[in-house]
Amino acid sequence: MRVLVFEDSYDVEAMLQSAGVNLSNTVLLQRWSSEDAIQHIEAFQPQVVMLDFFMPPHTGLEVLLMLNRAVREAALVRPDLVIGISSENEANAMMLHEGADQAIIKFELHTLSIWNGVLN
Repeated sequence: MRVLVFEDSYDVEAMLQSAGVNLSNTVLLQRWSSEDAIQHIEAFQPQVVMLDFFMPPHTGLEVLLMLNRAVREAALVRPDLVIGISSENEANAMMLHEGADQAIIKFELHTLSIWNGVLN
C-alpha cells in the first residue's frame, strides 16, 4: 500500500512504529509541507492520502479542495482513501464535510484498519 502523508509536526512513520504497526507492506512517504501537494500526489500515486489540517502553506482542507478540483478536471486520479488527521475534531469534521473519506485524531492513527490491509 502506498501512503502519502502531509504532516508538518510529527514523524508519522515513527509514531506508527512506536505503536507496533507493521509497515512491511507499506510505502509511506511524508511531506512536511503542503507546497506543491497536488504534484506530489500525482507523482507518488498513493492509495491513501492523509492530510493534517494545520499545515503550511496550505491547510489540509485547502489541499483537499485542490485535490477535488484536480479529480473533477480529470487531471488526477483520486486516491482510494483521503483521511483527515488533524489533532482537532472540528478540523477533521470540516475535511469530512468537503469529501474526506475518513478522519481521525492523528495520535490514534495506529488504530486505522488500513494497517491491516483494509481500505475502507
